[in-house]
Amino acid sequence: MSRFETLISSGVVAVIRKQPRENIVPLAKALVSGGVSGLEVTMDSDDALGAIAELRTQFGDEVVIGAGTVLDAEQAVAAIQAGAEFIFAPILHEPTIRAAKRHGKIMIPGIFTPTEAQQAIEWGADMVKAFPADVLGPAFIKAVKGPLSHIKIMPTGGVDLETIDGFIKAGASAVGAGGPLLRKDLIEAEDWSGLEQHAAAFVGQAKKSLAGN
Repeated sequence: MSRFETLISSGVVAVIRKQPRENIVPLAKALVSGGVSGLEVTMDSDDALGAIAELRTQFGDEVVIGAGTVLDAEQAVAAIQAGAEFIFAPILHEPTIRAAKRHGKIMIPGIFTPTEAQQAIEWGADMVKAFPADVLGPAFIKAVKGPLSHIKIMPTGGVDLETIDGFIKAGASAVGAGGPLLRKDLIEAEDWSGLEQHAAAFVGQAKKSLAGN
């Protein structure tokens, strides 16, 4: 299985944004134990590069570790040097895509239109992130996948347990999940077993939806 296939194998990529540095490893362990196959640490997090490096050491090839909220090529290269295997961006930026692919890494930029989706693939992206997903909705993905069936789409931004099925049935290959997955109450209580169970519910729903497609 390629690293890209591993990344989306669970149907869920976790978006770890601005979490206290000391929580990164225990919450990552909970997510991985719950079946999540991809962990994204956003570059606006505390010691993001250190967190990426530590997670790569901790999990090795078990899951795929990457960087998110990457806005330029310099950030992409820094994240890759820290150990990131994939780069997520909220925007479509050619130099960032080129930098990630030059280093042989998975690149998933954010898009908001069919034209941007096609442009991303032409520039070398492996997949596109429909962002913000709660604004675009499943109907957007279904419409885009009609004429652009060759493009793999991952909705991200506001995706929760109730909306996973709709997005995947509309044609999404996986979902990116942030706040609704990384529940603040569970993390503040350091309820890592609760977070693991919550992650397992996300993965279970995603896999069920993917199997039904």
